[in-house]
Amino acid sequence: MVDGTMISRTTRVHQITSFHFSTMASQLLLIGLFVASCSLALASDPSPLQDFCVADPNSQVLVNGVVCKDPKLVQADDFLFHGLQLMGNTSNAVGSNVTQVFVAQTQHFRYFNGSYYFAPHGINPPHTHPRATEILVVISGSIEVGFVTSNPDNRLLTKVLEMGDVFVFPQGLIHFQRNIGHGYAVAIAGLSSQNPGAITIANAVFGSNPDINGDILAKAFQVDKNVVYQIQSKF
Repeated sequence: MVDGTMISRTTRVHQITSFHFSTMASQLLLIGLFVASCSLALASDPSPLQDFCVADPNSQVLVNGVVCKDPKLVQADDFLFHGLQLMGNTSNAVGSNVTQVFVAQTQHFRYFNGSYYFAPHGINPPHTHPRATEILVVISGSIEVGFVTSNPDNRLLTKVLEMGDVFVFPQGLIHFQRNIGHGYAVAIAGLSSQNPGAITIANAVFGSNPDINGDILAKAFQVDKNVVYQIQSKF
């Protein structure tokens, strides 16, 4: 016969062990959530710890971004860019032109700005900025804009903007702009990263180097392979 005291002690040991495992699991879960939160917090450009950071193109230091010039050497010209009012060439397949103004072009600005020029019915094709939120301000004309939410909903949110209207495109989501007026349209854009990245969907999918296998794209878009090859040939 097993002593009742022994059973009670054994049960107590199991309860204590289960409690410790449960507590440990909760602690691990909290640590995991904390690490995930930190990862999300660090997934964008870090907040500035000084008044400004003007890029130093002559620095040999390699960092995730650009190195800041000594603030004592910064001049007013480091914050100036000429030529945004000059219309770019819109005689291309999509009927638009983007004048980029960020660190790769100016060697000064850490955050992207630029002007969009649209010929009548011109578009800025569906694309994403993996590292930045975009804000668009319409200077003239009528521009239809929109973005698509992520899976599984894939909701399309669109709006027609007029002069003075402002629209925000969330980071990483596919978005587009289209001139729906009869004349030229102009907009100014700003993005929240020194290197926002741009992935034009059609170019990436149908203009990759080398080509993505036609069978894959035919099944993905549910079209005949010949249609895929025809589209790929345009890129």
